Amino acid sequence: MSWTWQLQDGAGETIDPATLGVEVPEIDNQGDSESWLGENWRDLLARGVQAVVLYNGDDPVYGPMGLTAA
Repeated sequence: MSWTWQLQDGAGETIDPATLGVEVPEIDNQGDSESWLGENWRDLLARGVQAVVLYNGDDPVYGPMGLTAA
């Protein structure tokens, strides 16, 4: 399985990463996928992403998780 992030706007709608000029990689494990988000969340937030959902293949693992502090 591959791990990847689904990007969402403030209304919870899915955002196509290509429309933001970013590429969300498919990664072989959860830890590396979470590290990618840790390195890129500020840029995603600046581009309008409000939340993310982590997927393992077609299965959601957790989220939506907001990118802003509560």
